[in-house]
Amino acid sequence: MLKADPMKLKILAGLLAILFLSCNNEPQEPISLNGTWESVGSGWLLQIQDSTQYSMFDITAISCVPTRQAELSEIIASIGIKNDTLMMTNGVMTYHFTRIKNVPEICGVQISDVKKNDPIYNFEVFAETVKDHYAFMELNAIDWDSLYREQKNKLIQDVSDPQLYTVIEETMELLNDNHRYLEATDEVYKALEELAKEEEIATDESLPEYGDFAVANLVSKHHIEKDMTTDDSWLISWGITDDRMGYIQVKAMWLFADLNIAKSRIEDLGYVDAYVKTFHEMDEGLFVKMEVEGVRKVMDKVMNDLKDTESIVVDLRFNGGGQDAVSFEILGRFNSEKRQIATTKLKYGNEFTPVRRLFLEPSSQPYTNPIYVLTSQQTGSAAEAFALGSISIPNIKRIGSHTQGALSTSLEKKLPNGWVFSISNEVYMDNHGISYENIGVPVDYDLNYPRERQTFFRWVANDLDRDKRNILGAIEVLKLE
Repeated sequence: MLKADPMKLKILAGLLAILFLSCNNEPQEPISLNGTWESVGSGWLLQIQDSTQYSMFDITAISCVPTRQAELSEIIASIGIKNDTLMMTNGVMTYHFTRIKNVPEICGVQISDVKKNDPIYNFEVFAETVKDHYAFMELNAIDWDSLYREQKNKLIQDVSDPQLYTVIEETMELLNDNHRYLEATDEVYKALEELAKEEEIATDESLPEYGDFAVANLVSKHHIEKDMTTDDSWLISWGITDDRMGYIQVKAMWLFADLNIAKSRIEDLGYVDAYVKTFHEMDEGLFVKMEVEGVRKVMDKVMNDLKDTESIVVDLRFNGGGQDAVSFEILGRFNSEKRQIATTKLKYGNEFTPVRRLFLEPSSQPYTNPIYVLTSQQTGSAAEAFALGSISIPNIKRIGSHTQGALSTSLEKKLPNGWVFSISNEVYMDNHGISYENIGVPVDYDLNYPRERQTFFRWVANDLDRDKRNILGAIEVLKLE
């Protein structure tokens, strides 16, 4: 009998181990996107079929409403899989989906047109969405069960669509939701207009009324001494305001995308309404990317023109918001390194998702001289995200008044009858976990602007010289600190 050589046995064992490991390390088949995925925290159902088509649904315990069906190529660049979790990027947010084996039963139930348009059923779907996703019940001291019963009791048998609209709108107002909106049909609005005519109240028309763009234009024309704004830029104005100080006024954090809107649609609806209608026909993620591309082109010109200034004022006082991704594209121009600038969590059921961190990428050519951001209580939504993110950038100071306090991303939902509404389902926080919802992002130098919208607009417009003096005076004080 031959005796085995121990050394040879060790070598053989080693070779077998290497072979085993190499077999296990062979490239594995990628996890398939096909199947049904349920979002964590947003009430969405995503179905992907044959790697070519996708469908999205808004789901609650009592409803499953289809919202979009299109080619998978439309969203493929925005999704990926890690550990069997599908991640979908939309602007600055990344949403997580988990694979489910069985489609919820409610999605397999055929609902009649009568039920789809039943006001009571639509109110119940709205209420389920609020219960599951509204993030600020505790903050706003809302007793939802009591409010739900009280509002539902206002809906009588054979209730009309205008009555349903009024009750839902009133419910959202009572929730004190800063990002609420409700969009119905033209027929509903016409009926509401008729009702409103019967309840018209005389108003004092002796004082001028300003739109935010109108007062912003007055300010930029006065404050900019050397105007560098190009003819194709109507949302951002820039130039030199005082010696070697640059000035950038951003009127909105949206409307930058080139959507190739049909002229007939613009003539019929007006530009902004035509813009809204067009982007609602698109995938939201694709639309946000187009917004960022649009503002990036403008900001390339702005920063090139102002690169030799000693400091820059960024005026967001008349900016009601838009897309956070647009805000961060602008803010990134003043950022020299990758840094965490905010945290978020989403409400679903009785829980919140784990806290997620938001990062700002550095600019290839960052402007690192002093930046002074002007805010007011009319600075809202995505413009507030800019203000919140600016806290983490050392060369930025904020002047004016605290922002509006409407930071949450809005969760848009579709009712069975086709109406669309949104609620706040996100808690936006700074790096220390502080939420500025309702109270607004604070400033480093408070100019005590009037709170009421028209009062503030008139206060600025009636004395533009004073407005500029106050800004420059605040900057001089901050320089000494």
